[in-house]
Amino acid sequence: MRHNYTLLLLALTMSIFTACDDPIVSVTDKVLDPMTQFALFEIQSALDTMGEEGFTRSFQLELRLADEEKELGEEGFRLTKDGPSIQVVGHTAAGVMYGGLELAEQIRLYGPDGLRPITRNPYLKRRGTKFNIPLDARTPSYTDASDAGQKNIPVMWDMGFWTEYLDNLARHRYNYVSLWNLHPFPSLVKVPGYEDVALDDVHRSTVKWQENYHLHGTGLSAPEILANPEIVKRMTIDEKIEFWRRVMRYAKERNIDFHLITWNIFTNGTAGKYGISDAIDNEITKDYFRKSITECFRTYPDLAGIGLTAGENMHGQTFEAKENWAYDTYAEGILEAASLFPDRNFTFIHRQHQTGAKDIAEKFKAVIDQPNIDFLFSFKYAKAHVFSTTEQHYHQGFVKDIKGMKTIWGLRNDSNYHFRWGSPGFVREFIRKLPHDVAEGIYYGSDQWVWGRDFLSKEHPGKLEIEKHWYHWMLWGRMAYDPELPDERLVALIGHRFPEADAEKLFAAWEAASMIYPTVTGFHWGPVDFKWYPEACKSRPGPARNETGFHDVNRFISLPPHPKAGFQSIRSFVANSKQDALLHPGGVVERLHAYARSAEGLISEIGPVTNPELTATLSDIRTISFLGHYYAAKISGATSLALFRASGDEQMREEAISSLSLAENYWRQYVEAAEKQYHNPLWTNRVGYVDWEQITNWVAEDVEIARDAKFGVDPTLAH
Repeated sequence: MRHNYTLLLLALTMSIFTACDDPIVSVTDKVLDPMTQFALFEIQSALDTMGEEGFTRSFQLELRLADEEKELGEEGFRLTKDGPSIQVVGHTAAGVMYGGLELAEQIRLYGPDGLRPITRNPYLKRRGTKFNIPLDARTPSYTDASDAGQKNIPVMWDMGFWTEYLDNLARHRYNYVSLWNLHPFPSLVKVPGYEDVALDDVHRSTVKWQENYHLHGTGLSAPEILANPEIVKRMTIDEKIEFWRRVMRYAKERNIDFHLITWNIFTNGTAGKYGISDAIDNEITKDYFRKSITECFRTYPDLAGIGLTAGENMHGQTFEAKENWAYDTYAEGILEAASLFPDRNFTFIHRQHQTGAKDIAEKFKAVIDQPNIDFLFSFKYAKAHVFSTTEQHYHQGFVKDIKGMKTIWGLRNDSNYHFRWGSPGFVREFIRKLPHDVAEGIYYGSDQWVWGRDFLSKEHPGKLEIEKHWYHWMLWGRMAYDPELPDERLVALIGHRFPEADAEKLFAAWEAASMIYPTVTGFHWGPVDFKWYPEACKSRPGPARNETGFHDVNRFISLPPHPKAGFQSIRSFVANSKQDALLHPGGVVERLHAYARSAEGLISEIGPVTNPELTATLSDIRTISFLGHYYAAKISGATSLALFRASGDEQMREEAISSLSLAENYWRQYVEAAEKQYHNPLWTNRVGYVDWEQITNWVAEDVEIARDAKFGVDPTLAH
């Protein structure tokens, strides 16, 4: 018989009882705060999944703070077991929570009798998410001009979404959320002297959107967009404020801070009221922004910080003019808040984007010197594609410039939205290679996606993206906290979630398929989101050097690899043959095929399957494998085509035609597998429409390019 357990919290003692009221677990909670209570309920949930056979004896559990524990840093914990006594010790309440979550996980995986002692301190202090938040048509994010943005506007005002999202973040060891919006203030605060700017209700536009908008985010408040509103939720500004206070308070109870990050100078939502404009010399605008910053902190006692980007909508301005404006608004606003609330700590984040770190540090010296403000830089570490290579180089000059100050590394995933990804080996190595001495932490997320609720899946849509992609998001959060998290634990977690699968085979298949992403993008390097999206072989038309945006066989010849990926370009190979220090294109082809075949072979041994989530996961792995085969055949065909143009060897032309025909076959299998599970087409904000059916026609044209090729005529040289 299975037992039902009940939590009874009396003063500082809690016990878990069986149905017969015999104490099985006695818990002494010497912390008694919401973070610890969350951990206790996770422990309770773990015990609830066990029957009577799960306990060989009663045990006593103690959770406590211990200031004297010199080995434990902030958010660190120690879990120990001595006979029937289990102790979770943390230097802070957050550490106790993480220790309790570790205990709950071990109970699920190994049972109370199989607990393993562990001591951990966080590897990175801040472990956050980048969340482009579509608040309202009148206060858009960068991502609003997309299906992901439009589908998720109502979701952002759903408390149920936020509680589930934040619970998941806490379990994965994230401790902050950065909300990114062009100009969020009208949807969040009533600014003294500018009260009429505050917006009631939540709007979404019913306009027929253009496919592509300006890459700097301008045009998202065009008259035709604002003139066609749909009210998705009735709310006064006071109700909105109360909503976000609840969200931030709930986050605080999970050890999660909220930051607001903006681009500038955007004034969406103000409708020109009070004379506000985006002119850099408009003193009214400066006053409005300065007061908006201060009012955000006054309105939201749990708001931890604010950040800015200088330059997105400051076209033609000098560095000095940009930073003067940023100081007169954001810096003075947070300095005022720091003065009003001297017992409160604030974070100020300045992105190093279209500006210079040395000059920023000099200009913002008053903010840096303010005792209750933590000044941080932010730097886009791997451009828009962390799934490229674990070795990056763009930061090297920046690290020298900041001279020991701290930065948050921006980790952008604008490669993978559809399919469930999971390569712990890649994430572990990537985190380990971050410059740790200047690292305050990371934020992880996308500019082309809103990680809200899934709207693409044909079956069971509406699940949180972070829940659908649980393994993906867990890896980045847990590895940022503890890059030593062993593969054995991950295999056990997979086995617990999918008990009908061979967990080791699923782990290995997932790893192999997921490595297709960095291999392809490492070889075919389009650094930012609008220059490359591998799930569609597409970019904006400009980077593709054609009218469609499809990266055809010619673009695969002309676009070089990531400088640190260790791959030889096709052009270099044709000119110089193999180079010992780099993996030649044929080696990349072999690697991609090997990853795909390994994944396919392993998942073929898993079954029969009845769990819908496992079925979807296996389908995603199979689909990624087809994509890997496609890129392998395409790279092979591109190499042969380049060799034919250079040598006139007709055998090379025939090999190019054969490989590109094979690539077309693999692409069709990819699309067939993808469309069984996902809706098509998809509208994105950075590469426009992704229509797999339409792309199939472009894939077929690669074969004709090879057939029509001429010796000595190389159209890629114009690229």
